[in-house]
Amino acid sequence: MQIKPVAVLLAFACAAKIHADTARPDSHAPIGVMGDHTHEAGEYMLSYRFMTMEMEGSRSGSDRLTADQIVTSVPNRFFGRPGQPPTLRVVPTEMTMNMHMFGAMYAPSDRVTLMLMANYLDLEMDHLTYQGGMGTNVLGTFTTESSGWSDTTLAGLVELYDTPATKIHATLGVSLPTGSVEERDDILTPTGMRPTVRLPYPMQLGSGTYDPIVGLTYHGNASAWAWGGQWRSTVRTTENDEDYQLGDVHMLTGWLSYMFSPSMSASLRLSYEDEDSISGIDPRIVAPVQTADPDRLGGETTSIAFGVTLLARGALNGWRMAFEYSVPIEQDLNGPQLETDSVLTFGLQKAW
Repeated sequence: MQIKPVAVLLAFACAAKIHADTARPDSHAPIGVMGDHTHEAGEYMLSYRFMTMEMEGSRSGSDRLTADQIVTSVPNRFFGRPGQPPTLRVVPTEMTMNMHMFGAMYAPSDRVTLMLMANYLDLEMDHLTYQGGMGTNVLGTFTTESSGWSDTTLAGLVELYDTPATKIHATLGVSLPTGSVEERDDILTPTGMRPTVRLPYPMQLGSGTYDPIVGLTYHGNASAWAWGGQWRSTVRTTENDEDYQLGDVHMLTGWLSYMFSPSMSASLRLSYEDEDSISGIDPRIVAPVQTADPDRLGGETTSIAFGVTLLARGALNGWRMAFEYSVPIEQDLNGPQLETDSVLTFGLQKAW
């Protein structure tokens, strides 16, 4: 029998009135945390997450910079090459990143859960182009776009400690270079030309390298409360075929949640991310814009997130729906670069 979407929503809304189940809505971390839980032997889980990130305005370190300040004071690392002015003359103003994440988990044993995560990216960045080699006269605007599959994650989650109230597991995985690093689009130059060029690093879809992923996750609960923490690092070990490697990424996060009913919990989460700048340089990415400079990428961001998780019961037992909204509370960026304004994540999971 086919289950219609209306029935799914009704099951979530009425779950507290349906028969009891041993699962808790907070037995998983908030939806913005990846690789957060394990399964028992023989269990499967499929998941879909949609994440949208909004970025607007530039920041260098912790200081905000206007577009006029950037084009009159920030050096262009390519100055001296033909057609390259002494300062930056193109400034990104906004960026939207939409990511569709498709996940699968399977536990061949009680101690090991295997995880696959494939990501589809849709990127859009708006720019201002200033006229000529100096001054603050705006020549025009343009938008670059790229979309496609990003890098794919394969990982094993290894259980280290497991009791009804406390769980600890390690993450050992690898990021596979399934995303393109050769995306191209049209731009507007300070001289009024509109060539098609290789896009700067933030508009590329992948890393181009095989990158180890390691981490450790802790989860605890007592009565209506649950809490947890995770460390997760992606380590870049080699340059890609375009002569550069992305920076290492280290993430720490901790959360606290409260279970309002057997079918609903709400969470508060703090996260910290430290991303190194790029090593090397793609010789085909040359432009008087901050996103073309490998040294002007990465930095440190601390964020706070609010989430809700709904757990269905009865006929739809095993379905989860979750939301999380995250905003930065501190950013220290290798800028100038676009600062993050918000991240919204929606997720749907089914286990059996």
